[in-house]
Amino acid sequence: MSEAKRRIRYLFTGIVQGVGFRPFIYRVAIKHRLGGFVCNTPEGVTLEVEGPAARVEKFASEVLKSFPPAADVSSVSSSDVAVLGETDFRIVASEQEGRKKVLISPDIATCADCLREMKDPRDRRYRYPFINCTNCGPRLTIIRDVPYDRANTSMACFALCARCRAEYENPADRRFHAEPNACPVCGPGLWITDETGDPLPLGPSRDPVKKAVELLLAGHILAVKGLGGFHLAVDATNEEAVRNLRSRKYREEKPLAIMVKDIEAASRVARIGRAERELLLSPQRPIVLCRKRDTRIIAFSVAPGVPNQGIMLPYTPLHHLLLEKNVPALVMTSANQVDEPICIANREALSRLKGIADFYLFHNRDILVRCDDSVATVIGKVPVLMRRSRGWAPKPVTLKRSYPEVLALGPQLKATLCILKGGLAYLSPHIGDLETPEARDFHRESLRLMERIAECRPDVIACDLHPAYWTTRLAEELPHSEIIRVQHHHAHIVSAMAENGLSRKMIGLAMDGTGYGPDGTAWGGEVLVADEIDFLRAGHIRPYPLPGAEKAVKEPWRVAASLLRESFGEAWRDVAGKLPLGEREGHFDVLENMMAQGFNSPLTSSLGRVFDGVAAILGTRQAVSFEGQAAMELETLASGQTRKSYPYEIMQDGDKTVLDLRPLVRAIADDRIKGKDPAAIAAAFHKAIVRALVAMAAAVREQTGLGKAALSGGCFQNRVLLEGTVQELEKAGFEVYTHQMLPANDGCIALGQAVVAAAQLQARGTRTEDRG
Repeated sequence: MSEAKRRIRYLFTGIVQGVGFRPFIYRVAIKHRLGGFVCNTPEGVTLEVEGPAARVEKFASEVLKSFPPAADVSSVSSSDVAVLGETDFRIVASEQEGRKKVLISPDIATCADCLREMKDPRDRRYRYPFINCTNCGPRLTIIRDVPYDRANTSMACFALCARCRAEYENPADRRFHAEPNACPVCGPGLWITDETGDPLPLGPSRDPVKKAVELLLAGHILAVKGLGGFHLAVDATNEEAVRNLRSRKYREEKPLAIMVKDIEAASRVARIGRAERELLLSPQRPIVLCRKRDTRIIAFSVAPGVPNQGIMLPYTPLHHLLLEKNVPALVMTSANQVDEPICIANREALSRLKGIADFYLFHNRDILVRCDDSVATVIGKVPVLMRRSRGWAPKPVTLKRSYPEVLALGPQLKATLCILKGGLAYLSPHIGDLETPEARDFHRESLRLMERIAECRPDVIACDLHPAYWTTRLAEELPHSEIIRVQHHHAHIVSAMAENGLSRKMIGLAMDGTGYGPDGTAWGGEVLVADEIDFLRAGHIRPYPLPGAEKAVKEPWRVAASLLRESFGEAWRDVAGKLPLGEREGHFDVLENMMAQGFNSPLTSSLGRVFDGVAAILGTRQAVSFEGQAAMELETLASGQTRKSYPYEIMQDGDKTVLDLRPLVRAIADDRIKGKDPAAIAAAFHKAIVRALVAMAAAVREQTGLGKAALSGGCFQNRVLLEGTVQELEKAGFEVYTHQMLPANDGCIALGQAVVAAAQLQARGTRTEDRG
């Protein structure tokens, strides 16, 4: 008697297109001698499989425990359907109808198999800079629409040659349905030009990569078209070339990232632990901030004044070719002017990079989506994202439940935007600071992209409370049924809660530069009691003025003056004159008058600005050329161990717990005047801030009974502060939650805005139903 037949229909959702999912299903089905089909659909991947029940069950067991490495399956549904008598298994053409629910894959670093072929002189893709397969290559950056088929990508204009077509149609081939598949005969090509766009003579080799390497080793600046945009590249060992790049790009001191050939090369210039190694070698290939080791190899001007070096490994075939022989390391920095988005088009690069790049390495595979490099580090042996972009975006953050549809426009700095749909939060790649028209155009461009990816145009818009933010004004311009304004630090805490699947009331430590408070002051050192709907400001740092407002952000000596005035009263100018604040005495009277009259001196509770002011008191940094510079250098100073701490006071002001740092500032100033080691003072300062934050949280717990604490805000990108605060909170009996998938800085704000707005909508709907 023959075994009973069974036919099962599956729907796989998530990142299941463009990652070799259909070929994987095909091979397993053939292995088990089953019939049926698999195809891409707007919902995901649909599969019907038929055969003897025992074989169908073995097939299901194998498939469900071993998805392709680049796939990220978010759900699997299945149901029995009528047996059709099919014995052959096939891959069928994609279905175009229906509501699009498929997730777009992030771009994936070149796989080992493709690298092996590219290095093989006998292979037809030998040294081909666009080699890829279903396990690697471009995804998001070349896509126009879903389903992820070649016709919907920038590869549509490259007709497959006979040999590539055979690979594409052969289920046994690694390039079966690899949409960007190409070779030197039918695919994109490279060329190199001078600054006017005229092609350079290549000589007998006819190899633009070889010419590019020669120019780099000669000290020239090369604009290199990559995966999600152009890089500006120079020889990272050439001090003069690096300084030349900084001068032309107006990037005076902000650290530059480097790209090295392999993990061994990375280990020569930095300390690479297990977690750093895994990040560097991951398919995402982010820039990883690693502790410097041998500072003689890399030019000093690459990352001056900081202990970390941003390092990445090659993630495209072209990168591997550029680094294969005589180039020890390349600076690879985003090709743009200050506060502008990265260049993606050839003509755009020639125009916008004029006067910066000497030569251009172009290709003719269009970049359709701008996507900067992601940045990560390791804190407490745990990987932490500092910029979420290439390799991660646009993979959504999965939330613990379904929410109404909301568009969140994000913050003013380190901007991303977010579309909330069901149980998924779709976050854009990193956009950056919205200070220029070009950056704002990029924000609008990203909005259109995310609407296509999420197949959703929410009419409820979430934005910041700050009335002068560009995103706040944009909210009014976009079609909407409602605008929900979300306080900056509430968004910070809720983003950390959402990542960790939390929604109920808890203590939130939100520590950053500044965020607009409902009272009109600049918050930034906040202890909140928050859930995903609302918050209470339970505690904060005692406010102090910022003389010069935005000027004080760029000139930390102004913050130092304010902290000294608060701490020493009328004697502050005498104290300031004994500190290494530079030639500032002539300005102290002006600042005194400003602060006394409240002229252009808004109050703030910012912890980030306290870090800036202390750095100025120690003589570390009086003016900054990029955000966070003073705090980064203070952290560098504080890398040693210390038993000493500084005093502070915890006071009650009505129902609020207030952290008074005046005793700390007095003690630091006294030690600096006495000539104590700035490194020891910095270490003791960090220790005191850790203790103060824990004491604040404990005071709020005493009042509320809450024992869970979430940490968010740019200050928690400080390794010493984050590790110390988490450790001490846990010692004090708190359950501590930090960011896992998003940065602690303002790159997380859009998610928090979206969840707060959506939760408020749900709560309103529930109350309406209750009244009904």
